[in-house]
Amino acid sequence: MSKQLWKPGNMLYPLPAVMVSCKRADEIPNIITVAWAGTICTNPAMVSISIRKERYSYDIIKDSGEFVINLVTDKLVKAADWCGVKSGRDFDKFARMNLTPEAGSTVSVPLIAESPVNIECKVEEIKELGSHDMFIARVTAVWADEEYMDEKGKFLLNDTGLVTYSHGEYFSLGKKLGKFGYSVQKKKK
Repeated sequence: MSKQLWKPGNMLYPLPAVMVSCKRADEIPNIITVAWAGTICTNPAMVSISIRKERYSYDIIKDSGEFVINLVTDKLVKAADWCGVKSGRDFDKFARMNLTPEAGSTVSVPLIAESPVNIECKVEEIKELGSHDMFIARVTAVWADEEYMDEKGKFLLNDTGLVTYSHGEYFSLGKKLGKFGYSVQKKKK
């Protein structure tokens, strides 16, 4: 096996591609696409997103203390890419991408109606790290699209066409390889 030694960097891929909606009072809402997003705690439910200080959404989220993580599907990937390349200083991203802002239940930030999952968040801490600052937030509500509920009420998240981001490219989730605990599960006779 032959490998190259590289300088320290982030090669922890794939990551969820998410559109983060944010809004300041009396301004139009904005959307920033981030790949630096993740789960950090189950109870209480907490997440993090990391944003560069120079990004337009940084101050909006810092000032409002709220944001919504909207999961991206194959139907939304072009809008997600566009929202990550263009600045909210110059465009109304909801209007330009024909996305529907929908009122949240615990935040003043709109959800993206076309997303199958919307995670309402309130910032608890901003950690200055270097190129990006991490917004650590408490999850205050989660919306799941009823279109993906089975007859027993189970949410079929993996049927929504979720998209991941890996080393500069977007990918649809692939085939199922197993489920949690399958490697130690006893086989039925």
